[in-house]
Amino acid sequence: MPAPPEDLSFDPRTIEELDSLVQPLKRLLSPVSLGVEHIPREGAVLLTGNHTIYGLLDIPMLGLEVWEKTGRAVRGLGDHNHFALPVWRDLLRRIGAVRGTREVCGRLFEAGEAVLVFPGGGREVMKHKHERYRLIWKERIGFARLAIQFGVPIVPFASVGVEDMFEIVVDADDVLRSPVGDLLRALGVDEMPWFRHGEIIPPIARGKGLGPLPRLERQYFLFGEPIETAPLAGLHEDREACMELRERVAGAIQSQIGQLLELQEGDPERYPVQRLLRRISSRLG
Repeated sequence: MPAPPEDLSFDPRTIEELDSLVQPLKRLLSPVSLGVEHIPREGAVLLTGNHTIYGLLDIPMLGLEVWEKTGRAVRGLGDHNHFALPVWRDLLRRIGAVRGTREVCGRLFEAGEAVLVFPGGGREVMKHKHERYRLIWKERIGFARLAIQFGVPIVPFASVGVEDMFEIVVDADDVLRSPVGDLLRALGVDEMPWFRHGEIIPPIARGKGLGPLPRLERQYFLFGEPIETAPLAGLHEDREACMELRERVAGAIQSQIGQLLELQEGDPERYPVQRLLRRISSRLG
């Protein structure tokens, strides 16, 4: 007997609860969102962007910014491993996240939802040294295939800020070159499909702030012009067409990351202390 379809119901009011909960952090990170006018105010859309290290700060800040600026709740596609953890999966579902399967994504598109996907997935979260703000998508084209199949526009977005808060001290490559890596190979763990050549090994990072604390960096988001998929109708099974669309999206995101890094470099209010001093100065003046 087939399993019943997954419950995708979601109460957007939980976003307001989350917003209240993270207000102190939001004030410290002072997010800046550009290009939000490119997000359609209704109808199915796929928001596609870069994942940042650990993946814990970019998602809530991004979702809250979209909600505040457009009134749309973003439904994030999560890795299957997240939904294997009882308490964690309940929290994710409460804030609108869903299991990232074709069936689930298709149902959301049919319902006219705004869907969020990070094609780099877990590998992009488990950053290695010298991979700051890099897209690590390998050969993944699933998001492009689904967008073409359902005729959904893709809005590329970039996220900058989180990866300036940390410095990676030990990454998966270091672990695999260590005695721990020798042990994993001796036990045959490296041959397990879920191991993915060390891709599930999280980096060990230290904060760039005071002591071990992360440096409080402003968060920047840039949404690009929608990339229409209607001209590719019927080509969702054509790998070349999907790959071309994927590369077009990736190129847009990488360009937007560059724009945000330039903006960040010249931002006189990049850090909380700078913002505080400017406010004090404006009041005294």
